[in-house]
Amino acid sequence: MRLNDTLPDDRTPRWNWQPGPWLLVDRTTGHITALHLPDFDSGISEAVWYRDYAAYCGTGTTAKGGLFVIVAQLGTRRPVVHKQIGKWPQAAPPDPVCKPAEWQRDPMRVTLQPTDGEPMTFAVVGTTSLIEDGDSEDQ
Repeated sequence: MRLNDTLPDDRTPRWNWQPGPWLLVDRTTGHITALHLPDFDSGISEAVWYRDYAAYCGTGTTAKGGLFVIVAQLGTRRPVVHKQIGKWPQAAPPDPVCKPAEWQRDPMRVTLQPTDGEPMTFAVVGTTSLIEDGDSEDQ
């Protein structure tokens, strides 16, 4: 998306390019729908897709805020995984904040890891997830 970044006192126009929303295109009808991934922030990490799931790190928009690992499924309101892993904003966050998610096919699992933290693996079963042995007991 091309955003106007010009202040009222600027004499020359200034534009800023930023990633726009994910789009879902129905190949049969050509219908285009914007996908809204919960708490997704392209400045924090990238969404890694597998089937109809996206795994990424995101930032909470509530008053408490926070840094979260998230696995979202298309067509559902709530994420399959939504686990807080830290505070946000941070004074000097690493770049990127999280490494790209790693998917495994059978059984379906995803591993997410903050750049300076331990990896967390989740088994994805339908619209739920189970934390794998060896990780913390939080989900």
